[in-house]
Amino acid sequence: MTEAKRKRCLLQGNEAIVQGALAARCRFFAGYPITPASEIAEQLSVRLPAVNGTFIQMEDEIASIGAVIGASLAGVKAMTATSGPGFSLMQENLGFACAAEVPCVIVNVMRGGPSTGLPTGPAQGDVQMARWGTHGDHPVIVLAVSSVFDSFTVTVKAFNLAEKYRVPVIILSDEVVAHTRESVELPLNSEVKVVDRIAPGMPPDWYKPYQGDARGVPPMAAFSDGYRHHVTGLVHDQDGFPAQDPQEVEKFHLRLSMKITKGLSDIQMTKKFHMDDAELFVVACGSVARSAMRAVKDARKAGIKAGLLQLITLFPFPRRILTPYLQQCHSVLVPELNLGQISREVQRVNQGQCAVVKQNRVDGRLITPQEIYNRLVKLSTGRVG
Repeated sequence: MTEAKRKRCLLQGNEAIVQGALAARCRFFAGYPITPASEIAEQLSVRLPAVNGTFIQMEDEIASIGAVIGASLAGVKAMTATSGPGFSLMQENLGFACAAEVPCVIVNVMRGGPSTGLPTGPAQGDVQMARWGTHGDHPVIVLAVSSVFDSFTVTVKAFNLAEKYRVPVIILSDEVVAHTRESVELPLNSEVKVVDRIAPGMPPDWYKPYQGDARGVPPMAAFSDGYRHHVTGLVHDQDGFPAQDPQEVEKFHLRLSMKITKGLSDIQMTKKFHMDDAELFVVACGSVARSAMRAVKDARKAGIKAGLLQLITLFPFPRRILTPYLQQCHSVLVPELNLGQISREVQRVNQGQCAVVKQNRVDGRLITPQEIYNRLVKLSTGRVG
């Protein structure tokens, strides 16, 4: 029997998300078609049944996220994919998933807004919405992809984080990344590290569905496993029943936060390019990071010591990774396809350590490498802006 070999293939970003989901053993998708995310649903409608999975086109995005939550509670790795208007409709059920600690993955392929906005234009206007869109004081995990290969690897990571920490994980793509085709060599399924939720190790009579381990993460039994569940969006005790005692309420909130805080080194991810000796650098994510990479390479050829910090994890914002570079460099440029949603986080962390310069575009077009390069030249000569 010959050993399987990796194959190089031509994929678009949305197709790579499908490949990543299947490699992570996602077996349920519920969604509603929407540009520019529809290819994810289209592909999974064919691919999931082939691996004994389930695909359902729902009547809307509210029902979609509800079905995903139900499938996950039944023990199946589940996801949905949408764009801005659909993501808006999912927010209440997303909050339910946070409170009930239901692992799932939500892909938001961003497009121009508000409302129906620019369905076929790239944008990054949903960054803060991904963090704060659903009500309440709770932690979230938000990841961003900037290439076809990222779309595969980050999707696998999203499922692993969702299962490991019992949380919904949001993936932000954008129209450009979603529809860009690149030649990639993906790992074999046997080479992909897959994490599954922790099953209860005690008899059903002893099971407390919301009793956290040392990390604050409770083991999770499927509804069909014979373990009793009480699932609610209300603040609840270790048995899952509504709680109003102040100590129980505080314990609930602190544990939700603690399980993410304790996992920061695992959750927070970035890519660094030419950062060791950088005197100024770019912070970017998504399709803008692609332009920034070219601009930094061109700046280096021109003798400018520029670097790039590409954000993969947007939230929890990777403060501990960013801070040393804010201390090292005289300027940081933050290009983004909105009016300053990532730069707001950079400024919060910066605290006056170096100059934070915004570069924004909201006309449905890309920020080009040349535009970023021109800003880097200005910054290198001491001209801010």
